[in-house]
Amino acid sequence: MPTTRKILVLFAHPAYKRSKMNAALRGAVEGLAGVTVHDLYASYPDFLIDVAKEQQLCLDHDVLILQHPLYWYSTPAIVNEWLDLVLVHGWAYGTDGRALEGKIFFETLTAGGDATAYSAAGSNHFTLRELTLPLRATANLCRMRWLPPYAVLGVHRDLPSDQLTAHVSGYFQTILALRDDRIDLERAASLELLNSALGDLIGEE
Repeated sequence: MPTTRKILVLFAHPAYKRSKMNAALRGAVEGLAGVTVHDLYASYPDFLIDVAKEQQLCLDHDVLILQHPLYWYSTPAIVNEWLDLVLVHGWAYGTDGRALEGKIFFETLTAGGDATAYSAAGSNHFTLRELTLPLRATANLCRMRWLPPYAVLGVHRDLPSDQLTAHVSGYFQTILALRDDRIDLERAASLELLNSALGDLIGEE
């Protein structure tokens, strides 16, 4: 079946091979037809980002995903550098900046704390949806279609193999559904996390 959407995964983990979950999530979608996994740290170890190349990658894809661990309630440093240099006025935003208009945008993230930690009553006092508001605002400014994060929590513990398998399978199914236009985007946007109710979001093939 021909792909409907092309998906770009902007992968940002400075030591991903030491992260069992990030490595597994990446491995689940790397090599899929219509999916490009672009490792920012491997491509730019000196942080000298090729802006023209990155902008072309964005233009060539319909879905932009930032995959990263949650660092200090935000992203690893190279993501901020990428955003600062690539999403410039007149290209990504502003009156004439419409290069990303209509593209789907979300994060795939891992965090050490569990779900109870990311709540008003939890140790972090804020939900992930609240903590990721700056990237939602970025999507809005660039006229992209924002979706909540696909988040795997509690990774500071050694997750049981069945939980790891379930997260990886869910991510694989989510990427396939986005690629093949089988996901309810309106409902997805209303969720706390993209993987809160996958069974309700993803249509049949």
